[in-house]
Amino acid sequence: MAVAARSIQRTRWIKLQVFRYVVFLLAAIFFLVPLGAMVEFSTRANDGSRTLDYWKAIPSYPDLTGAIAASLQLAVITSIVMLVLLVPTMVWVRLKLPRLTRIIEFMSLLPLTIPAIVLVVGLFPMYIWLNNNLSDSILTLSLAYVVLVLPYCYRAIDAGLGAIDVKTLTEAARSLGASWFTVMWRVIVPNISNAILNATLLSVALVLGEYTIANNLLYNNLQVELVHLARDNAGVSIAVAVAALLFAFALLVVLAFVGGRPRRVHDEPATALAGPLAASQT
Repeated sequence: MAVAARSIQRTRWIKLQVFRYVVFLLAAIFFLVPLGAMVEFSTRANDGSRTLDYWKAIPSYPDLTGAIAASLQLAVITSIVMLVLLVPTMVWVRLKLPRLTRIIEFMSLLPLTIPAIVLVVGLFPMYIWLNNNLSDSILTLSLAYVVLVLPYCYRAIDAGLGAIDVKTLTEAARSLGASWFTVMWRVIVPNISNAILNATLLSVALVLGEYTIANNLLYNNLQVELVHLARDNAGVSIAVAVAALLFAFALLVVLAFVGGRPRRVHDEPATALAGPLAASQT
């Protein structure tokens, strides 16, 4: 019976491994074939030979380089604002106002049910006021992008907070004299670092790929400029699109490497952990 049970388990394990490899292969084909076609198109000259002229021509488009810089700045600003708003709010709700959890979740997920074009209609009067009274910089788009990335980042951070005992960690730190800032920065954030990295990645990916809001509010971010450039030089447009995809992939690898590093545990004497009283008794 034991041999038969082990044989059945091994057969199931083999089937699971085959299924995983098949899914991975299909996903690789689904993503790599279009990417390979884009690389092939962006390196093909008019006579069919291989060239890097399209890639070398990217810096010669000042509007494109400015749009790339603006999109990167928007990604950084949006990620920072999103984390500053979400993490303390979600921790505070879990600790002090658990009854509001469902309400906060509903409000955070609400942008998923509203089409981007409808968001633009609601944001347009606000941006007219901003342009006339404060600033017409493209960086003001970060206000709209924070709303756009809110549902995805909320889910990522909520999963991280759900994996730890926030209340126990907070009470332990507060009982040792830690301030709320110390609790947040040195206790909560390190324990949800993977969730924060995932939320940041989602935020950056969404901002770099956003088109509808920027186009309808008459701002030229990366995607809007790519559409304009495609009408003038399709090869350069495809080259920039490939570079953006490779950048997102490299960012994913870096974040996965940073988030997957094992934490170092330093062995400390028991007297140091017990405090001065235990040290004096020894």
